[in-house]
Amino acid sequence: MSEERFGEFVLVRRYEAGHVAELALDRPKAMNAVSTEMARSIAGACAALAADRDVRVVVLTSTHERAFCVGADLKERNSFTDADLVRQRPVARGAYTGVLELPVPTIAAVHGFALGGGFELALSCDVIVADRTAVVGLPEVSVGVIPGGGGTQLLPRRVGAARAAELIFTARRVEAPEARELGLVDVLVDEGRDRAEALSLASRIAANSPVGLRAAKRALRLGHGLDLSAGLEVEDAAWRSVAFSGDRAEGVAAFNEKRKPQWPGE
Repeated sequence: MSEERFGEFVLVRRYEAGHVAELALDRPKAMNAVSTEMARSIAGACAALAADRDVRVVVLTSTHERAFCVGADLKERNSFTDADLVRQRPVARGAYTGVLELPVPTIAAVHGFALGGGFELALSCDVIVADRTAVVGLPEVSVGVIPGGGGTQLLPRRVGAARAAELIFTARRVEAPEARELGLVDVLVDEGRDRAEALSLASRIAANSPVGLRAAKRALRLGHGLDLSAGLEVEDAAWRSVAFSGDRAEGVAAFNEKRKPQWPGE
């Protein structure tokens, strides 16, 4: 395992020859509230991971025992002028889009509070693993704003427009069992098991072709919301990008030779 810090509040760990990366939110004194500095660090870590061809899966975790992330740093925001808020907006967006635009599969490991921007960071991932202490929600309208880290767009894609409207308009917090029932999280595990399960899932995913994983994610993301005909064209383009790759040749050869693939990653 190797470790690298991005600023004071973000830690990246790499496992399995660098194929699995853990992006850990590490601002425990503020329950991982996302300040301007922390947002820059998240975006910087995501940019580095996106550029690293060895990385096949990213797991988003928290070092805080009772929270994944409680959202924007409202204490910092309370000191902002209108001009400060305008200047901070692209920095904040950079953190959320950094996670959302990672080209490899992403998994959020959630325990405790994942509220507002914290839940939006999780929603930006492909899969959300939560333990039974998880409490999720988008309470922004209760403080006079709206979910601005992708929540109004990502939540309805998960649970449908009406359910998303109810959750956003009421600003209510949803505990883990109901969150799993509604599809707000994907995998529910025993207390304290979210990180271990997410890393285990990441390990299983990382055993597959890195070329195939990136292309599959691209097809899933670009095809979502299109009509079937357009979606199939997106899929065909993604297929063509892998069909003549070294990974495809190695995967077929390994299958026929009954051995584990040694992916060239190209």
